[in-house]
Amino acid sequence: MLSTPDVLYILNRNKTYAPLLRGIFLFDKKLSLVYHSQMSEAQKLSRDDKGLLVNPPIDYVFNEDGSVNWRKMVRKEFLVANKQRTNETDVSVLEDRDLLILLGGIKELAQIRGFTNVHYTVHTASQEYFSTTCTIDWVPNYETDNKVVSFSALADAHQENTYSFASNFLAATAENRSFVRCVRNFLKINVVGQEEMGGGQKTNRAFSQSAPKADSNPATLLQSIMSSKGIQFETVKNKLVEEGYSGAETLTSVNEISKTKTFELIGRLKKIPANK
Repeated sequence: MLSTPDVLYILNRNKTYAPLLRGIFLFDKKLSLVYHSQMSEAQKLSRDDKGLLVNPPIDYVFNEDGSVNWRKMVRKEFLVANKQRTNETDVSVLEDRDLLILLGGIKELAQIRGFTNVHYTVHTASQEYFSTTCTIDWVPNYETDNKVVSFSALADAHQENTYSFASNFLAATAENRSFVRCVRNFLKINVVGQEEMGGGQKTNRAFSQSAPKADSNPATLLQSIMSSKGIQFETVKNKLVEEGYSGAETLTSVNEISKTKTFELIGRLKKIPANK
């Protein structure tokens, strides 16, 4: 039986599997370290003085101003049609607004661009709502004046913006969305990632028919929890004023609170024992 390093060595010699190998380096750090320690200097990843990969060799596409055209760096196999916008399936004839980038394509771009760290900050975590920020520390290159740059993006997931299957994995969905959004925005790619797509109307109807659920309006849910806990609106309003929430002084109902803040309050209030 071949060992893991042997398999990776074979993949490395076959250029057809180079993208797969880069994916292994990026998303299995333990495996990468095992193999990387056995690579010769000629085989290891290296960059030139501009921060561009020279080993393995990459066919970069550049804009007229000399910057990298990261959109054009997305390989065709990582592009699919946005079925919410078009019935066409041939991605070669579709404009960017009708395309979606698969997660694998985003991962490959991140590896090519180069980074030193990826970390997440969870803002809200509850059964109904999850939000997180992904921050990536990018390696210096000529596009950033050879300076280290950290870039962040926020994403969320809840029952109203996920497909029926993804609604059971809100944390993972929000994590992937924030990663995709962080890479896309930093590299100035205007094609939406597939991970960022919310549930379409057809999917929502089908899901509603098979699994009826209570009113998903966050304000309604917040009001219901407040009632069950015996908490008055004025109490919530005063707390928001105390915490410096913008516009808290003029609030007249929970319907005027932003959705993000509403979900945060839902998570907080659920931890409070109900009044008997």
